[in-house]
Amino acid sequence: MAKRPKSKAQTQVGEPGHGVLVRAANGDVIRYDQSGLIMRLSDKVIRDIALRLGHAGPASMEETSHAAVNRADPHDQLEGIDAWDLRVDGDWLIFSAHLPGKQGVRTFRRAVEGGEIIADTPGPLIGILGIGGARAAHARDGAADFPQHVLAPADDIGAVGHAGVDRGTSTGALEHLREMTHEALVADTFLSWQMEKHAPLPLFLTRVETDTSATTAALASGPAFENLLIGVDNLKRAAAALGKTAKILAISVDFALEDMSGSATAYRDGMLELMRKVEEELRARAIDRPVFVFRFESGSAEITQSPAIEGQWELVWNHGEHQVLFSAPGYMFAYDEYDRPTPEAQQQMAEMTAAALAEPDIWQCPTFYLAERDPKNDKTVRVVARAAGPLSIDPDDPMAAGKLAGFSMTGATNGAKITKISVDPEDPQALVLHLDKHPTGDGIQIRYAYGAEPRNGPYPANCGAVRDNWQMTSATGRNLHRWALPCILPLQNGGGTPDA
Repeated sequence: MAKRPKSKAQTQVGEPGHGVLVRAANGDVIRYDQSGLIMRLSDKVIRDIALRLGHAGPASMEETSHAAVNRADPHDQLEGIDAWDLRVDGDWLIFSAHLPGKQGVRTFRRAVEGGEIIADTPGPLIGILGIGGARAAHARDGAADFPQHVLAPADDIGAVGHAGVDRGTSTGALEHLREMTHEALVADTFLSWQMEKHAPLPLFLTRVETDTSATTAALASGPAFENLLIGVDNLKRAAAALGKTAKILAISVDFALEDMSGSATAYRDGMLELMRKVEEELRARAIDRPVFVFRFESGSAEITQSPAIEGQWELVWNHGEHQVLFSAPGYMFAYDEYDRPTPEAQQQMAEMTAAALAEPDIWQCPTFYLAERDPKNDKTVRVVARAAGPLSIDPDDPMAAGKLAGFSMTGATNGAKITKISVDPEDPQALVLHLDKHPTGDGIQIRYAYGAEPRNGPYPANCGAVRDNWQMTSATGRNLHRWALPCILPLQNGGGTPDA
């Protein structure tokens, strides 16, 4: 018997008008008859064409899916894993398994050629990305609670990113996390909430990029920005490999105390430029305008005044058309002796960010915008806020702001002082500051959570005790509240209307 040729395909000429041009080991590839060429395409090619066209009907897609699925023995492909119901679907192994993590028994996938096991989820691949300075790179060791649902680009860098030292590499693969950044903890928090509601568990890609920029203007054009865009491209590549769309839920920005510009206006303008450039680059990649989420850094135990703190206040009121959320003031979180958030604080920061992103259209930390003399009483000052609910002066004062709830007054030439704080009985979103005498002088300022004396303790020296009525129980056991953002307000004459 003649031996089969070693080549995988061969050419054969048949009778005139009918025959085979190319034949492979598993059958005819290209035939012809009087009507023309007849080509047999692989299941993978058919599925790829359907995905590229985007308008294949449900029936054709279902037939393609069924044709592409083959049963296999888990022991042959997934040895050592408690897996069953293994199917080979194109480039992927799809299977049920009991794997480490809170997700329980679910369906997973892994590339046939190897790599990490990934949750097989509905919906898009969701990116939670970040950019900032050294503080943004702070992460705690360990995997996610949902390790197959919270991943990073498979460049062996992890969730923390390149720190501005190296340029990112292109990849469409995903890998599990070895450490948990703020962005990864936010994703984990969302998954925990979804599990509690018996809702679908999505798939997240997380990555924060940082560098040693000294100003916001430098951050907007530095290596962290370039690597952030590479991360966006890798998000799209990974989504395409999974047959999903790419979506960016948020871009976390953590850059305040690192800013050395010496100007509140320069800080604000640099941030505006950063957001403009990010939006421009995402638009070029056909990705929707993102939500930028900030945490209002109020200083440290020793740093109580800074142009960057004032610049954040400028950004609260002047961020143009950008979608900006301030999730929380930094003073509500505890820090260690090196000014790094404690593990509990890291969890709470992520929960506040997740809460803000869950309700982006209505989220509002109480924000003071007007301090005015009371025309009816020259020993009182009204401080008016924008908030999502009535204001409250927390009687427990958990951050030890003191009896004045974090308020102070500067610039009074006659030594007038604040003696008491109360909620305005006629306006639940306004406070009344009671003074010992009528204040005189030009340039009087009313400050909240700003310019305090340095102190020892886990919380920043700049802190306050004013919040609204929103609350949430943290996974750490602490009750979280929406505390008011720091402010610096010039004292106006009564009856004035702020520029909003």
